[in-house]
Amino acid sequence: MDDRPTTPEVFEPARLGPLTLRNRTIKAATFEGMAKGALAGDELVEFHRRHAAGGVGMTTVAYCAVQPEGRTERDQLWMRPEALPGLRRLTEAVHAEGAAVSAQIGHAGPVANGRSNGLPSLGPSASFNPQSLRMTRRATRADIARITRAHADAALLAIEAGFDAVEIHLGHNYFASAFLSPKINKRDDEYGGSLANRAKVALGAVRAVRDAVGDRIAILAKFNMDDGVPGGFWLDESLQVAQWLERDGGVDALELTAGSSLLNPMYLFRGEAPVREFAATFPRPQRLGIRLVGERFIRSYPYEEAFLLDSARQFRAELDLPLVLLGGITERATMDRAMAAGFQFVAMARALLREPDLINRIRADARTRSLCIHCNKCMPTIFSGTHCVLA
Repeated sequence: MDDRPTTPEVFEPARLGPLTLRNRTIKAATFEGMAKGALAGDELVEFHRRHAAGGVGMTTVAYCAVQPEGRTERDQLWMRPEALPGLRRLTEAVHAEGAAVSAQIGHAGPVANGRSNGLPSLGPSASFNPQSLRMTRRATRADIARITRAHADAALLAIEAGFDAVEIHLGHNYFASAFLSPKINKRDDEYGGSLANRAKVALGAVRAVRDAVGDRIAILAKFNMDDGVPGGFWLDESLQVAQWLERDGGVDALELTAGSSLLNPMYLFRGEAPVREFAATFPRPQRLGIRLVGERFIRSYPYEEAFLLDSARQFRAELDLPLVLLGGITERATMDRAMAAGFQFVAMARALLREPDLINRIRADARTRSLCIHCNKCMPTIFSGTHCVLA
């Protein structure tokens, strides 16, 4: 008898914690810019319904802040009772199309726009936020405790709204990720210095969610493999924290990511850097500055299929936990490559903005090629409703 493990089939049903997905494809969280008043309206509902109808196993609503000061801008969802009616309509619409739906929950920390929110942004240490042109305030112990509890409360609200899963945001130098980064976290208390101290916020948020929801809902975490910044969070430390997350049993899967929304956003996306398009979305005084110095911040990296795979393989070798491969997945051959490398799920974002039905088309014909050209001009559309400018 052959006891060797078989390679999963990407379009077969798969277990994710207590949940069974109809296939192993996930619509990754991409900030939709469709939540006026920080609530889910018709536009956001239809956005996720289209992706569900297009064939994904699960779609992810991004980004559901756990506290009002944790938003990257004012018109961004934050989890509170007033948001439940719209979110229930969203989950019902997705379920009617046969897909599952996840709420990405988290706190933007130093990435939050304090000017837009009318509230100070919070980070591990005081710093200047170039987007809001305001200082980020050093989070107190009381802030950390409050934000940790808020993750649990947000997960409970997600259950009440009908979500099948939550994805805890531990990446991109948002609150928890900023604490992990030695470049950003300059504290000398129990939340700074050693890796064990810097990991307390991330581990604490995950534990709070698991304790609150048990196994009523699947729990994923979006987790940085590295920040893409000299002196930042890097693979050796990231692997250790991932092992701690696995040991603690708080997550059912990790979605592996990279880059810093604060310091190096294009490290995650790869491809062309839309500096001029980003500049055009800002008021005139900032527009000129972005055009002059934007390329130092919005850097270009060459695009290739499965561009995070080499780094992610190191996590696959060290963990038994189910892993979601993200980054440059646009065709069937890449999905099969991920499955053969031991990943349980694949996550897609930009290609689905161009073609929400891409999964159904790939399933019908494995030779299907995505129309996405990775120009990244979809990125600046977050300020007016995220969409592909070429569709």
